[in-house]
Amino acid sequence: MQFRVNLRTLIIPALAVYSLTLSFNGFAKGVSGHAEVGSFIAEMVEKHGFEQAYLEGLFRDVEIKDSILKAISRPAEAKPWYEYRPIFLKESRIKGGVKFWKRNAATLKRAEEQYGVPAEIIVAIIGVETRFGSNTGSYRVLDSLSTLAFAYPPRAKFFRSELEHFLLMSREEGMNPLKLKGSYAGAMGAPQFISSSYRHYAIDFDGDGQRDLINNMEDAIGSVANYFKRHGWKNGDEIAFRATVRGKRYSEIVEQGYKPNTALGQFHAHGISVPAKLGDDTQAALLELQTGHSHEYWVALKNFYVITRYNHSPLYAMAVYQLAEEIKKRM
Repeated sequence: MQFRVNLRTLIIPALAVYSLTLSFNGFAKGVSGHAEVGSFIAEMVEKHGFEQAYLEGLFRDVEIKDSILKAISRPAEAKPWYEYRPIFLKESRIKGGVKFWKRNAATLKRAEEQYGVPAEIIVAIIGVETRFGSNTGSYRVLDSLSTLAFAYPPRAKFFRSELEHFLLMSREEGMNPLKLKGSYAGAMGAPQFISSSYRHYAIDFDGDGQRDLINNMEDAIGSVANYFKRHGWKNGDEIAFRATVRGKRYSEIVEQGYKPNTALGQFHAHGISVPAKLGDDTQAALLELQTGHSHEYWVALKNFYVITRYNHSPLYAMAVYQLAEEIKKRM
């Protein structure tokens, strides 16, 4: 769960990234002297009661990292489907999912029973995000969020908010903000929760009195299930299925996006064939995925949309869904 954005706001020219980096080279260390950082500290002191000296001490150790600015300018979700899919739908990740499921079978079963989210979906999320917890990120979260809050204008507001949540989360959970590591976008732990999601959706699933997504896989599994449940997952409902199209009117449905807000009864009139087992009043969306010189078409339902609440990309949701199906077949 790297972060929640529209991909069009992510991709900026390499020259722009370079110029942003140059403007911050003068204070890669000691960033607290920058005016925006000073105003942020003042806000945290007034709004949340932090000690100014404590925050100034933290930010004196912060580094604005060029590698983070470069990483955010080339998200994997900007790739076409035929390049994106092989990143996640590979034999090693499928086998890893089976191994992870077997190792955590009791916890996954309990999460499924309590929250109604299938084990394979939980497994696939953790598999896509961190290869089942083996790659949770090497950036200090404080560096990641500060870089993007103060040196990346296209998403500065969002990441400044996440930086606020991160400091609050660290205080609430008794964590050292200088020690926590994660992705270039500040996502943490096996499920890669951003700070606001950690505060709102993380749970203590093993009952030890602490919500720990960094070192506790039981909490990570339960928190993913809780996240999906809270975002409207419907137990037993379908997720997506292949469709066939004819003519040109189907594109009108594609253009409405991946949120399911069109009744399937309208799909037929637009040249789209769907399974008869679903009622005409079922709300759905139509995805067009590039497969090299052609396309494939998928009908996406409400549970598919719920997956996109984890990462706002239909490619991401489709990768999670297909990886989940492949892992489930092997179990």
